[in-house]
Amino acid sequence: MKIIISHDVDHITVSEHFRDFIIPKFIIRSKIEFLTGKISFKQYFLRLKHLLQNKWQNIDELIEFNLQNNIPATFFIGVNKGLGLNYSLKLSEKWIKKILEKGFDCGVHGIAYQNQIDIDMEYKIFREISGLDKFGIRMHYLRMNTNTLEFLSKANYIFDSSIYSMGSPYKTGNIWEFPLNIMDGFEIEAGKKWQSKNLSQVKESTLKKIELAEKKKLEYLTILFHDRYFNNSFKTWMDWYCWLVDWLKQNNFQFINYRTAIDELRK
Repeated sequence: MKIIISHDVDHITVSEHFRDFIIPKFIIRSKIEFLTGKISFKQYFLRLKHLLQNKWQNIDELIEFNLQNNIPATFFIGVNKGLGLNYSLKLSEKWIKKILEKGFDCGVHGIAYQNQIDIDMEYKIFREISGLDKFGIRMHYLRMNTNTLEFLSKANYIFDSSIYSMGSPYKTGNIWEFPLNIMDGFEIEAGKKWQSKNLSQVKESTLKKIELAEKKKLEYLTILFHDRYFNNSFKTWMDWYCWLVDWLKQNNFQFINYRTAIDELRK
């Protein structure tokens, strides 16, 4: 079983959320986690500090960690706004180009999923910004309907990874669907809107999923970790990702990206 790791970029700055409710929700969430003992005072303080620093992304830090560990991760960045994803195209372009310059793959973090016109628009914008002619997509909040994959195939995406299930890749139309098998939020929040598990519990649930994937004889295991959580203000999240990468390396799993997996599947 080979490992495919990806990162969704949901936020870049704090200021992009001055006109929505993301900031007050974040403050309330942090207070709940602190008062229930899920995070330390230091973590709570750091979250407020980063709020004032207008920094809600850790892309550089995650790039460096992945380079050190030879993780060929794929980053998904939005080129449209909606559902709390509000950064500008100028910032999208900055980070898309930097990610590609560092040797990582990049795809669309999709907002449109209900009609062909809007999906085509996102595809064209990302193609113009990135200079890529082949790339994939993951939907923001994994939103899909019964027609989304058909729309994505017609738009010429080469893969999608938005369906959360313990399944293997399959092709529909011209697009490969890579089910998302393990996601940071589903493990750590476990159905709530804030952290509900400690690190030990998250490790245990993650290992059970890896064991299930092996029992199902999955050829590829897809893992999502959001760059937003790669800092000490979200210590459980960052420690979980660092532990998971180390555990997979110690157990001799091979890391690849979606493009390499598609080449293998075609053969």
